[in-house]
Amino acid sequence: MGRMSMEEPVGETGELPEYAERVLDVADGIPPGRVMTYGDVAEWLGEGGPRQVGRVMALYGGSAPWWRVVRADGALLPGHELRALGHYRDEGTPLRAAGPAAEGHVPRIDMRRARWDGSPDPAPGAEPETGGGAGTHT
Repeated sequence: MGRMSMEEPVGETGELPEYAERVLDVADGIPPGRVMTYGDVAEWLGEGGPRQVGRVMALYGGSAPWWRVVRADGALLPGHELRALGHYRDEGTPLRAAGPAAEGHVPRIDMRRARWDGSPDPAPGAEPETGGGAGTHT
């Protein structure tokens, strides 16, 4: 099954735009239980920005692990909260309890523990190493 969306046509050859393919490759590489923000993906690629990555994910991300590319504040994707939450729980993604003001009392991703910087991953939910690491995403 290809990574196509009915919302926007792909090229005449049926292939994805090159940038979209690169974004989806990054999403595919995020380990279970970890996440990257839209901005992290753009920074990793050295091209585009959070909005461009978000557009790619919205149009073409259905066959990729879309729930692993998230907002920087850890809020779950509006309209897809329950599906995403199921994936997070299955994968052991660190979550924070919803505050009393949270709409629908939906938890958020614990970004401090779940955010992935592209380095080899010891284990989902493991505390980040102290000391100089390869991660530059803050």
